[in-house]
Amino acid sequence: MRAGVARVAYCRGVRWDRFFEDLEDQLDSEWEAERAALDTEAERLRLSRVALRERLVALAGGSRCIALHTPDGGVHLGRLSRVGADWCALLGDAPAGAVIVPLWGVTEIAAPADALLASVRDANAGPALGQRMGFGFVLRDLVRRRIPVTLHLAGGRTLDGTIDRAGADHLDVALHEPGAPRRAENVTGYRIVPFTGVLAVRLASASDLG
Repeated sequence: MRAGVARVAYCRGVRWDRFFEDLEDQLDSEWEAERAALDTEAERLRLSRVALRERLVALAGGSRCIALHTPDGGVHLGRLSRVGADWCALLGDAPAGAVIVPLWGVTEIAAPADALLASVRDANAGPALGQRMGFGFVLRDLVRRRIPVTLHLAGGRTLDGTIDRAGADHLDVALHEPGAPRRAENVTGYRIVPFTGVLAVRLASASDLG
């Protein structure tokens, strides 16, 4: 009699153990699902706060080539070298030289899949200096260096010359043939161009950014 009772007690004990194990497994599964949902929601929230500039900062300095498309149909290829407050710089292989593209001039960016994913994961604002360095600042540096440039403008037009001065929201450019020095006898005209009309600034040589 006692043996039968013991067997019944043992079976009930095993069943209860399994019952509690099932409860623990179920609770663990529910917790994992809840945590995954929270992680997903947290990632969505993080992504909702990521700016394009922050993803470009994550891409800068890499060896992979990307392509920046502009509204005039232009495609600028190169390695992303620098990112300022509202612009980025690409370094291309010779004779492509270097190109500075304001962020308002970017319509799309083509990059390898792994680079795009990395830019999402590693998106950040970058150094404080870069965050303060606006498009006007880099143009004023080109004025100081007297570097010949090609301005790509909205509507598909280009202007070749040297930037004489850069104001708060516009620049003055002296027009001359590409490769010619900025001398009075070479200048064929002058233009005032609002910054918002500039889609890209191409330099003759990548070394000009050094």
